[in-house]
Amino acid sequence: MTAFQKLVEMPITGRAASYAPAELAERLLPVRPATAGGRRRLNYATHFSLGAMWGAAYGVAALRGLRGQKAANTVFALVYTGDVLFNTALRLYHPTRWSARELAVDVVDKYVQAQATSMLFDRVLDPCRR
Repeated sequence: MTAFQKLVEMPITGRAASYAPAELAERLLPVRPATAGGRRRLNYATHFSLGAMWGAAYGVAALRGLRGQKAANTVFALVYTGDVLFNTALRLYHPTRWSARELAVDVVDKYVQAQATSMLFDRVLDPCRR
């Protein structure tokens, strides 16, 4: 998702980098980076960790017999809904204030992540393929 955001979505939309992952980590953990570089590293580390959780969710779906597009769509629907609800409860997201464009960007970015997770798992990581 990060590569898609940086190489495709942000150049098209002109959107600046989001620090939502860092804000989540700062809200949940006793961590407060002292520098801009430290906050950027926290943002990337949290972003990577959240992506790994999407991967774990896909792995659970695969264990339950879901693969491919059905699994990608199911994982996206469940994880995206949970993401929005969790971040809204923490008052980090305010989806009722989002414009249609902001909502579309959020959905597309995270749907790309679900698709990439599906493709990587099914083609590279799936233990049943070995």
